[in-house]
Amino acid sequence: NLTQAPRQNIAIAGETGSGKTTLLKIIAGLVQPDNGEIMFRNQKVIGPADKLIPGHKGIVYLSQDFRLPHFLRVEQILEYANEWPIEKADKLFSLCRIKHLFKRRTDELSGGEQQRIAIARLLIMDPRLFLLDEPFSNMDPANKDLLKNIIEDIGNEFHMSFIMISHDPVDTLPWANEIIVMKEGRIIEKNSPAQIYSTPSYAYTASLFGDYNIIPDQLLSSEKIALPNPGHQSLVRPEKCVIVASSTPSTNANGDANIKNFQLKGTVRAVRYFGHYVETDLMVGEFPFITRSQVAILNPGSEATIGINNADIQTVRI
Repeated sequence: NLTQAPRQNIAIAGETGSGKTTLLKIIAGLVQPDNGEIMFRNQKVIGPADKLIPGHKGIVYLSQDFRLPHFLRVEQILEYANEWPIEKADKLFSLCRIKHLFKRRTDELSGGEQQRIAIARLLIMDPRLFLLDEPFSNMDPANKDLLKNIIEDIGNEFHMSFIMISHDPVDTLPWANEIIVMKEGRIIEKNSPAQIYSTPSYAYTASLFGDYNIIPDQLLSSEKIALPNPGHQSLVRPEKCVIVASSTPSTNANGDANIKNFQLKGTVRAVRYFGHYVETDLMVGEFPFITRSQVAILNPGSEATIGINNADIQTVRI
C-alpha cells in the first residue's frame, strides 16, 4: 500500500524495468491496475478500462516523452489550458521563468524551456497532485538546478503534492519527504531519505543511493565482530571509512584523530580527485575498498589503515 499526505514529496527509486513509470501512470488513471484501486481525495481514480478519456482532473502527469503542440506560440498554448485566475497564473509563469518566452513558437524553444512550458501548462489545469517522470534526464547542471528550484517554489507557493521518479540520488535525497523503492513491480521498502540511505533493509536499496563497501565475513570474524545472519551481508558507505598512513596513525584523511572501532590494513591502488572530495581505492587482501575524504594524504602503493566505526556498519538483506 502507498499513502501520500497533502503537500508531501514522494520519490520513487528502482532499477530500469522495476515498474516506476507504470506505477505513476496507474496513479494518474492512465493505466488500469491489475488489482486494487487508487483513491484520491476520497474518490476512486477510474482507469482507462472504465473511462473513455482516462485520467483524473486533480492529477497531472509529465512524461519523459512530453510533446508540446508544434508551431503555436507559448501564450496560445497556455491560454487554451488555463483554468486559473489571471493573477494566479501570472504568478506561476513568473515562478516557471517563462514570461519572456510568450511570443516564441514551440519549435524555437530549447529543451529546458519546453519542459518549463509543459510544467506550467499542466499546473494551470488546477491539479493538486503532480507526477513527474524523470524530469531531470538529459539536462545540463544549470538547467537541472533551475528546474529543481522551480519545482520547490511551486510546491511552496501553491501547496502542491509531488511524486517524482529519478535515478539520481542527488535529485531525490534532499528533496523527498519519503522514498519508495521498487523492484520487479513491487514496493519493497519505503522510508525517509535519511533512513533509506543510512539504514537500508536491502543491498539493492543501498546500491540505488550510492557506492558501498561489502565487508566480507572473514574480515569481520578477524576483528571479533558479530557476523550477519544467513542471507544478509555487512556494508559501509565510503564516506564512513577513514584512512591513515601507517607511519602516521594519529591523523586521518578527514583531518581528525578519532579512533575507529574497526580497523583494516590495506594498500592504495588509486587516488581520484572529484572536486569536493577525494576517493581512495584500496585493496584489503583480496577485497576492494573505497574511501572518500576531503584531502588526499596517500599515494598509490602506500600502505594504509582503514578505520570504521562499528555503528556505521549496516547489515542488509542480499
